[in-house]
Amino acid sequence: MVQYTGIAVFLLGAFAMSLPSSYSVGSLMLVLASPILAIRPRPLALTREDQAILLVLGLYFTVTALSAWLDGQGSRGLDKPSRFLLAIPALLLLIAYPPRLGWLWHGLAIGGMATGGLAIWQKLIEGASRAGGFTQIIQYGNISLLLGMLCLAGLGWAWVQPRHRAWLVWMGLGAVGGLLASLLSGSRGGWLAAPLMLLVLYWAEGRRLPGRAQLGLVMAVLIAGGIGYAIPELGVQQRVHTATDNITNYLSGENHDTSVGLRFQMWDAAGELFQQRPLFGWGEHGYREALAEMAERGEIAPRVAEFGHAHNELVDTAAKRGVVGVIALLCLYLVPLAAFAKGLQATCPQRRALAAAGALLPVAYLGFGATQAFFEHNSGVMIYAFWLAVLWGLFRQTSTPRSSNTRT
Repeated sequence: MVQYTGIAVFLLGAFAMSLPSSYSVGSLMLVLASPILAIRPRPLALTREDQAILLVLGLYFTVTALSAWLDGQGSRGLDKPSRFLLAIPALLLLIAYPPRLGWLWHGLAIGGMATGGLAIWQKLIEGASRAGGFTQIIQYGNISLLLGMLCLAGLGWAWVQPRHRAWLVWMGLGAVGGLLASLLSGSRGGWLAAPLMLLVLYWAEGRRLPGRAQLGLVMAVLIAGGIGYAIPELGVQQRVHTATDNITNYLSGENHDTSVGLRFQMWDAAGELFQQRPLFGWGEHGYREALAEMAERGEIAPRVAEFGHAHNELVDTAAKRGVVGVIALLCLYLVPLAAFAKGLQATCPQRRALAAAGALLPVAYLGFGATQAFFEHNSGVMIYAFWLAVLWGLFRQTSTPRSSNTRT
């Protein structure tokens, strides 16, 4: 069974963005195998942190499912929330049968390289204006960025492996692939999250380096960013200029209906709706109907009412599920972040690398959520719910007597 969970974890990373809906393969394998815990029970010895992670997964499912039921969405409303519920048996399976860490890092490296290759093909060979993989472009670019950053976290693990030079190159290629796919996608919102993610990596590993090495890394990041901006084929410069023009036009009143301007209108509209129903919100159907009425009254542009979410996770949640939904969302982010943060300064490199990877997940989603309602997309809920299960399931093993089984 340990071999089985290892393959599932490997596929979760390796197939993350390279094939249509392939991010579901590893997750499905874990869910389908979880009934073995009832057939062949194993002592789990759940810690307080384990229980907290399980609780927030269940809490978020309960709140979103209840909101869908009150909104009259029927069984369709349970589709995305169910992923968080299904992640619970997946996590318990990983606690009972933790695979070796090499499965995780090897899969992430391949996933990073695969999404980078796909983005190069779509952008430079097929001539697409923006690489989008097989999912929504913003989702593709941001998840690819997360893949690249997770590979950077894996460098700490690779450094202490017997063949560390080969592993360092392997993880480095995965990181380059993920970051390149993000650039070629032109998903600007993800770039805003990048500094926060780099801070997590610095807190875990960067502070341990000599002063000159730290300065060299900062210079390398700045130079890499400058090169990415300067190469026209990557499209970064154009996307940055477009965003700047959009903001200028919105503030001057010249044009409120640009890409960025429409987002500002969505946030304003969602904020107004939240004030009207602050406790439980409007629900999905109610939100759409309220936007349509605002558009009819001329309070927002008609195009704003065409969007099913506010392009901001927190604002969207506040409008649709009120304070109750916001609390559940913040718990989903902050409880895992606090749990992983305890390992960022661990002496064990394997534990530190997993802590960094685990902390990157909620930090990335907090950043991505500033300009996109990530949980409105199947890729967003699948990646968060099941990567949280995988990363926590492996991280918590590094502090148990069985941790020697997960080192490589």
